[in-house]
Amino acid sequence: MTWHPHLRIFVLSLALVLAGLNNAFGSEDWEQFKTAFITNGRVIDKGQNGISHTEGQGMALLLAVQNDDQNTFSQVWDWTQRNLQVRPDKLFAWSWSPSAGVNDMNNASDGDLFIAWALSKAYRQWNEPRYLFAALQVSQSIREKLLRKTSKGTVLLPGEIGFEKPEGLKINLSYWVYPAITELSKLDPAPEWEDLLITGLHLTQEARFGKWQLPPDWLMLEGDKLTAVDEDQFGYDAVRIPLYLIWGGQASSSSIKPFQNFWGSFAGKPLLPAWVNVNTGEMATYNASAGFYSVAAITLAYPDLNSTQLPSFNPSQGYYSSMLSLFTKMALEDLKK
Repeated sequence: MTWHPHLRIFVLSLALVLAGLNNAFGSEDWEQFKTAFITNGRVIDKGQNGISHTEGQGMALLLAVQNDDQNTFSQVWDWTQRNLQVRPDKLFAWSWSPSAGVNDMNNASDGDLFIAWALSKAYRQWNEPRYLFAALQVSQSIREKLLRKTSKGTVLLPGEIGFEKPEGLKINLSYWVYPAITELSKLDPAPEWEDLLITGLHLTQEARFGKWQLPPDWLMLEGDKLTAVDEDQFGYDAVRIPLYLIWGGQASSSSIKPFQNFWGSFAGKPLLPAWVNVNTGEMATYNASAGFYSVAAITLAYPDLNSTQLPSFNPSQGYYSSMLSLFTKMALEDLKK
């Protein structure tokens, strides 16, 4: 087995930060996740005042299918459908709070993609027709409501409202969930899916900024011009880009190299910054979570994914870190099938 030159040192330093290494998904991780974050079908994001959102509900649905947990899937889907699928279309209100219920009727496109993908997988796994019907409805609503043709090709709005600005379209490349797009292109055949996939790959190659040539969390597309916006950071959102490229079978040495260069530069060091400003190079002075470490590990191992060594699952680090950790394990499982 040949390891990426940075990977061995990276893993050794990671072991000092996070005790224990493993690759297996294991029902124990899923049981820990359910105990920590799911109550009566509602995924609770304790880091955001106990709200629930479509990202969390969709991720939990996907993990339930992966673990062949039909009972939890049914509970999570029933809660999601009853409380969040309340728009005139078949998309989902993105946010729900215990005190106010739905507090924003706008959707979140990555959450919609997760849910449609999970429903499609659930139909194939358990042969339940209602999941197929629901998946088709969500998929068609995504195509009808959220895709826009631009000079760069077909792009995905992060939500139906608020991202078409006078100065251009605000987009987020981590919303291109490549394995979901591939699944939906088979479920709901339409040329828009292939166009969307191709555009995402082109934009990821183009959206390279600063010393590390990394994409930011948020971009503004104005005509042919791409600009980093908001805090100009590669961080909380953009960390998912290499994971989805690898998971969706769309990664290449060229598209993955910037992420490998950045994370590989911290081999042997006690800190993996949680974010970096793509323009100035300023970095976080606090450590990334275990979930970020997991994505970094699979990225540094690419293309030899069998050499990936992941930190042990640690739900105490919060919902988002836990999701990234389990999604990385799920990606490895899928790619070994």
